[in-house]
Amino acid sequence: MEEQEAAPGSPDAMEGEAAAEGVTEEEAAAEGVTEEEAAAEGVTEEEAAAEYSWPKLRFDFPPRRVYHFAHQFRSPCSSTPAASADNFLKGVKWSPDGSSFLTSSDDNSLRLFYLPEDAYSTAGEQTAETAVGDSYGANIQVNEGEPVYDFCWYPYMSVSDPATCVFASTSRDHPIHLWDATTGELRCTYRAYDAMDEITAALSISFNSTGAKLFAGYNKAIRVFDVHRPGRDFEQYSLLKGGEGPTGIISSISVSPHNGMLAVGSYSQTTAVYAESNMEPLYVLHGQLGGVTQVLFSKDGNYLYTGGRKDPYILCWDIRNTVDIVYKLYRSSDTTNQRIHFDIEPCGKHLGTGGQDGMVHIYDLQGGQWVTAFQAAADTVNGFAFHPYLPLATTSSGHRRFGMQDEFEEELSLAGDENCCSIWRFSCLQES
Repeated sequence: MEEQEAAPGSPDAMEGEAAAEGVTEEEAAAEGVTEEEAAAEGVTEEEAAAEYSWPKLRFDFPPRRVYHFAHQFRSPCSSTPAASADNFLKGVKWSPDGSSFLTSSDDNSLRLFYLPEDAYSTAGEQTAETAVGDSYGANIQVNEGEPVYDFCWYPYMSVSDPATCVFASTSRDHPIHLWDATTGELRCTYRAYDAMDEITAALSISFNSTGAKLFAGYNKAIRVFDVHRPGRDFEQYSLLKGGEGPTGIISSISVSPHNGMLAVGSYSQTTAVYAESNMEPLYVLHGQLGGVTQVLFSKDGNYLYTGGRKDPYILCWDIRNTVDIVYKLYRSSDTTNQRIHFDIEPCGKHLGTGGQDGMVHIYDLQGGQWVTAFQAAADTVNGFAFHPYLPLATTSSGHRRFGMQDEFEEELSLAGDENCCSIWRFSCLQES
């Protein structure tokens, strides 16, 4: 059923990889990729400023909601008639080129939304009303057969190069799927098998910084797939070397933008840092109160931020000196089992995180000081992501509701700012 992987996967992925490997002709042809490469590869501030001036966001003014999506997440998916009206979002991620964002929801679907043209300027934009219908519908909807565990974008995705317009997803009892972001078709699959020669699903996935490898997290192990070679070929690394590695399921993976390090978080309340090239263990970090649900490197690669389940604090670690925690960032998440995602702005100076109180909190990463907060939804904000280069951010909210017998009544009882996704515009500092 999924054996159509070789034809669309290999040649197109090879072309996309050529761009990722830094071929000058490709970089010259695709200006959008070049800007994103500058951010991903961590060029100097002077070089980045020469190519693009990152917007300096103002947090003394609350952001303005400019687009809102709710209704399409409450209707049962046509391909899964058993899906109920209590569907809710589970996360949201911008594409690397900023042209679109991808949402994951409890109806086993991934929805892709392209930004309209007026989003690139303040002209024509109006404040979105949460009580009215959606700002616009999803351009592409991909339906998985089981709940989606994780999803990620190809790091050099650019709409100017269709070969790079792909994203990967992993779901229960299924292999890793690579989807075409322009058509919604399946490009290829990456399959891992257990000792019984049965497909085992990855719990977390992430491309490396060059886009050549796909790292997948399993129970006490990492499997590494060559993006060029879909199928069942992979390298497997046990994380129990020396008895110090994570002993549980690998729930999150983050690749450092500079120093060749790979961080993995596990449900055993530990975070481990490895050398990306050979998966040699470097550090094991203890301190999270619950199972680690997200790990994220800073833009300069010197700091690592970790968040856990039912843990009200995001921990900051200096990977050059991992003896102590640098500081803690509070968020309301101590009574929910949900993953609550956080993100760092492109300049690398601020971190934003949601919470079960419906608030988004912004922190200054220089010293961990709280900067501001705004009400993003009336229920749990489980996803937050800054736009790669515009003064925008997107949020996703929702949680599982129990005890409602009439699903239709439950759908009607939801307010416009529950189980929803929104795009927010921040004010910018004026350059002198």
